[in-house]
Amino acid sequence: MDPMEAFDFHLPHEQIALNPASPRESAKLLHVLSSKNETDPPNLHLVGDLPKLLKAGDLLVFNDTKVIPAKIQAWRTRNDTTAHIELTLDRPLPNGAWRALVRNAKRLKKSDELHFFSSLSLDRNHSPLPKADLDFVTAEILTIEHGVAEIKFSVTGEAFHDFLERVGKLALPPYIERPDGPTQEDEKNYQTVFAKNEGAVAAPTASLHFTENLLDSLKQAKIDWTFVTLHVGAGTFLPVHGSPENHVMHPEWGKISEATAKKINQARENGSRIIPVGTTSLRLLESAVNTQREIEPWIGETAIFLRPGYEFRAADALLTNFHLPRSTLFMLVCAFAGTTKMQNAYQHAIKNNLRFYSYGDLCLLEKKLDHL
Repeated sequence: MDPMEAFDFHLPHEQIALNPASPRESAKLLHVLSSKNETDPPNLHLVGDLPKLLKAGDLLVFNDTKVIPAKIQAWRTRNDTTAHIELTLDRPLPNGAWRALVRNAKRLKKSDELHFFSSLSLDRNHSPLPKADLDFVTAEILTIEHGVAEIKFSVTGEAFHDFLERVGKLALPPYIERPDGPTQEDEKNYQTVFAKNEGAVAAPTASLHFTENLLDSLKQAKIDWTFVTLHVGAGTFLPVHGSPENHVMHPEWGKISEATAKKINQARENGSRIIPVGTTSLRLLESAVNTQREIEPWIGETAIFLRPGYEFRAADALLTNFHLPRSTLFMLVCAFAGTTKMQNAYQHAIKNNLRFYSYGDLCLLEKKLDHL
Protein backbone atom coordinates (compact mmCIF):
# COMPACT_ATOMS: atom_id res chain seq x y z
CA MET A 1 0.00 0.00 0.00
CA ASP A 2 1.19 3.52 -0.85
CA PRO A 3 1.87 5.25 2.50
CA MET A 4 1.23 8.68 0.92
CA GLU A 5 -2.09 7.82 -0.76
CA ALA A 6 -4.09 9.46 2.05
CA PHE A 7 -2.36 12.77 1.25
CA ASP A 8 -2.87 12.69 -2.50
CA PHE A 9 -5.44 14.55 -4.61
CA HIS A 10 -5.81 15.70 -8.20
CA LEU A 11 -5.69 19.42 -8.91
CA PRO A 12 -6.63 20.76 -12.36
CA HIS A 13 -3.66 22.69 -13.71
CA GLU A 14 -5.78 25.79 -14.39
CA GLN A 15 -6.41 26.19 -10.64
CA ILE A 16 -2.74 26.85 -9.92
CA ALA A 17 -2.55 30.61 -9.32
CA LEU A 18 0.11 32.27 -11.46
CA ASN A 19 -0.59 35.74 -10.04
CA PRO A 20 -2.12 36.97 -6.79
CA ALA A 21 -5.69 38.24 -6.50
CA SER A 22 -6.11 41.97 -7.06
CA PRO A 23 -6.90 43.50 -4.70
CA ARG A 24 -5.42 41.03 -2.26
CA GLU A 25 -8.46 41.13 0.03
CA SER A 26 -10.60 39.78 -2.85
CA ALA A 27 -8.94 36.36 -2.60
CA LYS A 28 -11.24 33.57 -1.43
CA LEU A 29 -11.05 32.24 2.12
CA LEU A 30 -12.16 28.72 3.02
CA HIS A 31 -13.17 28.41 6.69
CA VAL A 32 -12.78 24.83 7.94
CA LEU A 33 -14.65 24.49 11.23
CA SER A 34 -13.83 22.11 14.04
CA SER A 35 -16.75 19.70 14.40
CA LYS A 36 -17.31 16.08 15.29
CA ASN A 37 -18.77 15.43 11.83
CA GLU A 38 -15.80 15.29 9.46
CA THR A 39 -18.09 15.63 6.43
CA ASP A 40 -19.46 19.03 7.48
CA PRO A 41 -18.77 21.37 4.53
CA PRO A 42 -16.45 24.37 4.97
CA ASN A 43 -17.71 27.93 4.63
CA LEU A 44 -16.61 30.17 1.77
CA HIS A 45 -15.69 33.82 2.39
CA LEU A 46 -13.25 36.48 1.17
CA VAL A 47 -9.94 37.33 2.81
CA GLY A 48 -11.39 40.77 3.46
CA ASP A 49 -13.93 39.12 5.79
CA LEU A 50 -11.22 38.09 8.27
CA PRO A 51 -11.94 40.88 10.77
CA LYS A 52 -15.50 39.49 11.08
CA LEU A 53 -14.44 35.83 11.15
CA LEU A 54 -11.84 36.25 13.89
CA LYS A 55 -12.60 37.16 17.49
CA ALA A 56 -11.64 40.26 19.44
CA GLY A 57 -8.52 39.39 21.41
CA ASP A 58 -7.22 36.83 18.91
CA LEU A 59 -3.44 37.00 18.47
CA LEU A 60 -2.04 36.44 14.99
CA VAL A 61 1.59 35.31 14.69
CA PHE A 62 3.26 36.48 11.48
CA ASN A 63 6.61 35.45 10.03
CA ASP A 64 8.62 38.60 9.23
CA THR A 65 11.32 36.88 7.17
CA LYS A 66 12.39 38.64 3.97
CA VAL A 67 12.95 36.72 0.73
CA ILE A 68 16.42 37.05 -0.76
CA PRO A 69 17.23 36.77 -4.49
CA ALA A 70 18.50 33.21 -4.02
CA LYS A 71 18.69 31.88 -7.59
CA ILE A 72 22.11 32.52 -9.11
CA GLN A 73 23.60 31.81 -12.54
CA ALA A 74 27.30 30.94 -12.62
CA TRP A 75 29.94 29.39 -14.78
CA ARG A 76 32.32 26.72 -13.63
CA THR A 77 35.96 26.81 -14.64
CA ARG A 78 38.05 23.65 -14.75
CA ASN A 79 41.30 23.63 -16.71
CA ASP A 80 40.29 25.13 -20.07
CA THR A 81 36.60 24.20 -19.91
CA THR A 82 33.53 26.03 -18.61
CA ALA A 83 29.97 24.96 -17.82
CA HIS A 84 26.77 26.78 -16.95
CA ILE A 85 25.62 26.18 -13.35
CA GLU A 86 22.35 27.25 -11.69
CA LEU A 87 22.29 27.52 -7.91
CA THR A 88 19.48 28.10 -5.45
CA LEU A 89 20.86 29.18 -2.10
CA ASP A 90 19.20 27.39 0.80
CA ARG A 91 20.80 28.59 4.04
CA PRO A 92 24.09 29.86 5.50
CA LEU A 93 26.20 27.37 7.44
CA PRO A 94 28.19 27.90 10.66
CA ASN A 95 31.49 27.66 8.76
CA GLY A 96 30.62 30.71 6.65
CA ALA A 97 29.69 28.67 3.57
CA TRP A 98 26.24 28.31 2.01
CA ARG A 99 24.16 25.23 1.37
CA ALA A 100 22.73 25.35 -2.16
CA LEU A 101 20.64 23.19 -4.46
CA VAL A 102 22.34 22.67 -7.82
CA ARG A 103 20.22 22.19 -10.92
CA ASN A 104 22.96 20.60 -13.03
CA ALA A 105 25.04 19.00 -10.30
CA LYS A 106 26.74 16.46 -12.59
CA ARG A 107 28.85 19.33 -13.92
CA LEU A 108 30.37 19.99 -10.51
CA LYS A 109 32.89 18.29 -8.28
CA LYS A 110 34.73 19.19 -5.12
CA SER A 111 37.20 22.12 -5.41
CA ASP A 112 35.63 23.49 -8.61
CA GLU A 113 35.63 27.28 -8.88
CA LEU A 114 32.59 29.33 -9.86
CA HIS A 115 32.39 32.79 -11.43
CA PHE A 116 29.30 35.00 -11.56
CA PHE A 117 27.62 37.60 -13.72
CA SER A 118 24.55 39.81 -13.57
CA SER A 119 23.41 38.78 -17.06
CA LEU A 120 24.27 35.33 -18.39
CA SER A 121 25.49 35.05 -22.00
CA LEU A 122 25.25 31.61 -23.61
CA ASP A 123 26.63 30.44 -26.93
CA ARG A 124 24.64 28.30 -29.35
CA ASN A 125 25.62 25.14 -27.46
CA HIS A 126 24.22 26.65 -24.26
CA SER A 127 27.69 26.93 -22.80
CA PRO A 128 28.48 30.15 -20.93
CA LEU A 129 30.76 32.62 -22.63
CA PRO A 130 33.55 33.48 -20.18
CA LYS A 131 32.62 37.16 -19.81
CA ALA A 132 31.92 37.53 -16.13
CA ASP A 133 31.11 41.11 -15.21
CA LEU A 134 31.52 40.28 -11.52
CA ASP A 135 34.79 38.39 -11.78
CA PHE A 136 35.88 39.82 -8.43
CA VAL A 137 33.42 37.39 -6.79
CA THR A 138 34.25 33.69 -6.93
CA ALA A 139 33.14 30.62 -5.01
CA GLU A 140 34.64 27.23 -4.23
CA ILE A 141 32.71 23.96 -4.09
CA LEU A 142 33.57 22.44 -0.71
CA THR A 143 31.26 19.42 -1.06
CA ILE A 144 28.73 18.20 -3.63
CA GLU A 145 26.38 15.26 -3.15
CA HIS A 146 22.91 14.35 -4.43
CA GLY A 147 22.41 17.76 -6.00
CA VAL A 148 23.27 19.66 -2.82
CA ALA A 149 26.50 21.67 -2.58
CA GLU A 150 28.36 23.44 0.18
CA ILE A 151 29.77 26.61 -1.36
CA LYS A 152 32.27 29.12 0.01
CA PHE A 153 31.99 32.59 -1.52
CA SER A 154 34.92 35.00 -1.71
CA VAL A 155 32.87 37.85 -0.20
CA THR A 156 30.84 38.06 3.01
CA GLY A 157 28.71 40.53 4.92
CA GLU A 158 27.56 43.67 3.11
CA ALA A 159 29.63 42.80 0.04
CA PHE A 160 27.79 39.48 -0.25
CA HIS A 161 24.44 41.26 0.17
CA ASP A 162 25.34 43.67 -2.66
CA PHE A 163 26.50 40.74 -4.79
CA LEU A 164 23.17 38.93 -4.35
CA GLU A 165 21.24 42.08 -5.23
CA ARG A 166 23.18 42.32 -8.51
CA VAL A 167 23.19 38.70 -9.64
CA GLY A 168 20.36 36.95 -7.82
CA LYS A 169 16.76 36.38 -8.86
CA LEU A 170 13.76 35.29 -6.83
CA ALA A 171 13.54 31.51 -6.59
CA LEU A 172 9.85 31.31 -7.41
CA PRO A 173 8.20 27.92 -6.88
CA PRO A 174 8.38 25.77 -10.04
CA TYR A 175 4.59 25.81 -10.45
CA ILE A 176 4.60 29.61 -10.97
CA GLU A 177 5.55 29.43 -14.63
CA ARG A 178 7.84 32.26 -15.69
CA PRO A 179 9.75 31.30 -18.88
CA ASP A 180 11.65 34.59 -18.78
CA GLY A 181 12.18 34.58 -15.04
CA PRO A 182 10.49 36.56 -12.26
CA THR A 183 8.87 39.85 -13.26
CA GLN A 184 9.03 43.24 -11.56
CA GLU A 185 5.54 42.51 -10.26
CA ASP A 186 6.85 39.30 -8.66
CA GLU A 187 9.56 41.29 -6.88
CA LYS A 188 6.78 43.13 -5.07
CA ASN A 189 4.09 40.44 -4.90
CA TYR A 190 6.35 37.71 -3.48
CA GLN A 191 7.28 39.78 -0.41
CA THR A 192 5.09 40.47 2.63
CA VAL A 193 4.32 44.07 3.61
CA PHE A 194 6.17 43.52 6.91
CA ALA A 195 9.20 41.61 5.53
CA LYS A 196 12.16 42.63 7.68
CA ASN A 197 14.79 39.97 8.36
CA GLU A 198 16.57 38.76 5.22
CA GLY A 199 17.24 35.06 4.74
CA ALA A 200 14.26 33.23 3.21
CA VAL A 201 14.37 31.47 -0.15
CA ALA A 202 10.57 31.19 -0.30
CA ALA A 203 7.92 33.57 1.00
CA PRO A 204 5.65 32.78 3.96
CA THR A 205 2.78 32.83 1.50
CA ALA A 206 -0.23 33.03 3.84
CA SER A 207 1.05 36.44 4.91
CA LEU A 208 1.04 37.70 1.32
CA HIS A 209 -2.72 38.28 1.68
CA PHE A 210 -2.23 40.91 4.39
CA THR A 211 -2.22 44.50 3.15
CA GLU A 212 -1.93 47.64 5.24
CA ASN A 213 -5.68 48.17 4.80
CA LEU A 214 -6.48 44.67 6.08
CA LEU A 215 -4.16 45.12 9.05
CA ASP A 216 -5.93 48.40 9.89
CA SER A 217 -9.31 46.62 9.76
CA LEU A 218 -8.01 43.85 12.04
CA LYS A 219 -6.73 46.44 14.49
CA GLN A 220 -10.12 48.17 14.57
CA ALA A 221 -11.69 44.76 15.32
CA LYS A 222 -9.34 44.47 18.34
CA ILE A 223 -7.34 41.63 16.78
CA ASP A 224 -3.68 41.84 17.73
CA TRP A 225 -0.53 40.35 16.20
CA THR A 226 3.13 39.71 16.80
CA PHE A 227 6.13 38.54 14.77
CA VAL A 228 8.53 35.62 14.71
CA THR A 229 11.22 34.86 12.13
CA LEU A 230 11.70 31.61 10.24
CA HIS A 231 13.84 31.67 7.10
CA VAL A 232 11.96 29.41 4.71
CA GLY A 233 14.39 27.16 2.81
CA ALA A 234 14.35 25.67 -0.68
CA GLY A 235 13.43 22.31 0.82
CA THR A 236 9.87 23.56 1.32
CA PHE A 237 9.15 22.63 -2.32
CA LEU A 238 10.42 19.05 -2.05
CA PRO A 239 7.86 16.22 -2.15
CA VAL A 240 7.81 13.22 0.17
CA HIS A 241 9.15 10.07 -1.51
CA GLY A 242 8.40 6.71 0.04
CA SER A 243 7.37 6.39 3.66
CA PRO A 244 6.86 9.56 5.75
CA GLU A 245 8.81 7.87 8.56
CA ASN A 246 11.92 8.02 6.37
CA HIS A 247 11.47 11.61 5.21
CA VAL A 248 14.13 14.03 6.43
CA MET A 249 13.13 17.68 6.80
CA HIS A 250 15.65 20.36 5.83
CA PRO A 251 16.64 22.48 8.85
CA GLU A 252 15.52 26.12 8.82
CA TRP A 253 16.75 28.94 11.07
CA GLY A 254 14.26 30.72 13.29
CA LYS A 255 13.96 33.15 16.17
CA ILE A 256 11.33 33.97 18.79
CA SER A 257 12.33 36.91 20.97
CA GLU A 258 11.73 36.99 24.71
CA ALA A 259 9.23 39.84 24.22
CA THR A 260 7.28 37.87 21.59
CA ALA A 261 7.20 34.73 23.73
CA LYS A 262 5.93 36.79 26.65
CA LYS A 263 3.20 38.39 24.52
CA ILE A 264 1.98 35.02 23.23
CA ASN A 265 1.96 33.48 26.71
CA GLN A 266 0.10 36.46 28.14
CA ALA A 267 -2.52 36.21 25.39
CA ARG A 268 -3.09 32.54 26.16
CA GLU A 269 -3.33 33.28 29.88
CA ASN A 270 -6.00 35.87 29.03
CA GLY A 271 -8.00 33.25 27.13
CA SER A 272 -7.17 34.55 23.66
CA ARG A 273 -6.68 32.27 20.68
CA ILE A 274 -3.18 31.93 19.19
CA ILE A 275 -3.40 31.84 15.38
CA PRO A 276 -0.18 31.40 13.37
CA VAL A 277 -0.32 32.93 9.91
CA GLY A 278 1.31 30.26 7.78
CA THR A 279 2.82 26.86 8.39
CA THR A 280 6.23 28.45 8.99
CA SER A 281 4.98 30.35 12.04
CA LEU A 282 3.22 27.22 13.29
CA ARG A 283 6.31 25.03 12.89
CA LEU A 284 8.44 27.51 14.81
CA LEU A 285 5.91 27.85 17.63
CA GLU A 286 5.63 24.08 17.95
CA SER A 287 9.43 23.91 18.11
CA ALA A 288 9.47 26.35 21.02
CA VAL A 289 6.42 25.29 23.06
CA ASN A 290 6.85 23.40 26.31
CA THR A 291 4.59 20.82 27.94
CA GLN A 292 2.64 23.58 29.75
CA ARG A 293 1.77 25.10 26.35
CA GLU A 294 4.09 28.05 27.06
CA ILE A 295 6.24 29.49 24.28
CA GLU A 296 9.90 29.78 25.22
CA PRO A 297 12.36 32.16 23.51
CA TRP A 298 14.04 30.41 20.62
CA ILE A 299 17.00 30.92 18.34
CA GLY A 300 18.47 28.25 16.11
CA GLU A 301 17.45 25.65 13.54
CA THR A 302 14.34 23.50 13.49
CA ALA A 303 13.55 20.46 11.36
CA ILE A 304 10.23 19.64 13.01
CA PHE A 305 7.94 17.43 10.90
CA LEU A 306 4.27 17.95 11.81
CA ARG A 307 2.18 15.05 10.52
CA PRO A 308 -0.86 13.04 11.63
CA GLY A 309 -0.32 11.74 15.14
CA TYR A 310 1.35 14.94 16.34
CA GLU A 311 -0.37 16.70 19.27
CA PHE A 312 -0.39 20.47 18.70
CA ARG A 313 0.15 22.62 21.79
CA ALA A 314 0.99 26.09 20.49
CA ALA A 315 -1.96 27.08 18.26
CA ASP A 316 -5.75 27.14 18.32
CA ALA A 317 -6.35 27.90 14.64
CA LEU A 318 -4.22 28.34 11.51
CA LEU A 319 -4.26 30.61 8.47
CA THR A 320 -2.58 28.95 5.51
CA ASN A 321 -2.73 28.69 1.73
CA PHE A 322 -3.62 25.53 -0.22
CA HIS A 323 -0.73 23.09 -0.48
CA LEU A 324 0.63 20.54 -2.94
CA PRO A 325 -0.49 16.91 -2.82
CA ARG A 326 1.90 14.47 -1.15
CA SER A 327 3.75 17.35 0.51
CA THR A 328 4.84 17.79 4.12
CA LEU A 329 2.65 20.91 4.26
CA PHE A 330 -0.52 19.06 3.26
CA MET A 331 0.38 16.45 5.88
CA LEU A 332 0.70 19.30 8.40
CA VAL A 333 -2.81 20.66 7.75
CA CYS A 334 -4.19 17.11 7.88
CA ALA A 335 -2.56 16.68 11.27
CA PHE A 336 -4.00 19.99 12.45
CA ALA A 337 -7.59 19.77 11.20
CA GLY A 338 -8.03 16.07 10.35
CA THR A 339 -7.14 14.15 7.19
CA THR A 340 -10.71 13.35 6.13
CA LYS A 341 -11.84 16.90 6.85
CA MET A 342 -8.96 18.39 4.80
CA GLN A 343 -9.49 16.04 1.88
CA ASN A 344 -13.17 17.04 1.84
CA ALA A 345 -12.25 20.73 2.17
CA TYR A 346 -9.81 20.54 -0.74
CA GLN A 347 -12.39 18.79 -2.92
CA HIS A 348 -14.87 21.53 -2.00
CA ALA A 349 -12.26 24.14 -2.98
CA ILE A 350 -11.56 22.43 -6.31
CA LYS A 351 -15.28 22.19 -7.15
CA ASN A 352 -15.69 25.90 -6.36
CA ASN A 353 -12.70 26.91 -8.51
CA LEU A 354 -10.54 28.22 -5.71
CA ARG A 355 -6.94 29.06 -6.62
CA PHE A 356 -4.09 27.01 -5.16
CA TYR A 357 -0.52 27.41 -3.92
CA SER A 358 1.67 30.45 -3.26
CA TYR A 359 -0.36 33.08 -5.11
CA GLY A 360 -3.66 31.32 -4.40
CA ASP A 361 -6.50 31.56 -1.91
CA LEU A 362 -6.45 31.22 1.87
CA CYS A 363 -7.74 28.74 4.48
CA LEU A 364 -8.77 29.41 8.06
CA LEU A 365 -8.45 26.08 9.86
CA GLU A 366 -9.77 25.41 13.32
CA LYS A 367 -7.87 22.77 15.27
CA LYS A 368 -9.62 19.41 15.33
CA LEU A 369 -11.54 18.67 18.50
CA ASP A 370 -9.30 15.94 19.89
CA HIS A 371 -6.49 18.55 20.11
CA LEU A 372 -8.57 20.87 22.29
